[in-house]
Amino acid sequence: MPTDALLDRFLTGLAPLDPVAVWAHGSLAAGDYREGRSDLDVIAVLDHPVTPRTPWRVALLHARLRDEPLADRLHCTYLTPRTAADAGRRHLTWAHEQLFKRPVTPVTRTELHTFGRVLHGVPPADVLPPVPDGELAAFVVRDQRDYWRREVDRAANWTRDVWVDLGLLTFARATVTLREGRLITKREALDVLPGLGAPGEVVEDIRRRRYDDPAPPAEGWTLRRARLTRDYLGPAIDALVAGS
Repeated sequence: MPTDALLDRFLTGLAPLDPVAVWAHGSLAAGDYREGRSDLDVIAVLDHPVTPRTPWRVALLHARLRDEPLADRLHCTYLTPRTAADAGRRHLTWAHEQLFKRPVTPVTRTELHTFGRVLHGVPPADVLPPVPDGELAAFVVRDQRDYWRREVDRAANWTRDVWVDLGLLTFARATVTLREGRLITKREALDVLPGLGAPGEVVEDIRRRRYDDPAPPAEGWTLRRARLTRDYLGPAIDALVAGS
């Protein structure tokens, strides 16, 4: 299986950096992983502080993997035991075939505590403090209000599959988190969306592309799908935020 082969090579290449732990989260840990369609979301906890040389070593590690199947989908954030507890801290990250810094969000932290998959070393509970009450809910509201609502108004984004998929699935997952205080998978989000009033044609389009092998879209569907998605998401996000 290409996923297992890539993870084995990644762990072997990571060994010289002395990781305390390596964990999978997202679809790979939640049981909803689709090879070739899902990202490989990973957290590595290094045994030493990040120095000016660390980004070079991380970039070299990922460069050596670039010809492996699925390597472009491998995303890894690098923590240390001393920095892991700071939820607002931005950590060295390799994703989308480049290095940058980003925080490990309350959603990711909750995933790790709830169903994180240990690939190496100690479990998340040994390094990461629990997500405080209210922090997860506050984050998902902020994410919908400050990020997704703004992006709905940028029409050019919504002709792309990734925006339609993430926009609707993230909204459904945020809704369930606020109502029930739990995280759900993307598959579960697809089941929830019709009950939230999402356009059925678009939901089925996402389902087919994620779980089946659909035919190419009919002429005009991409633009129609973009309009249906934006017309639904804007008011839906506004109502979610107002009711939170």
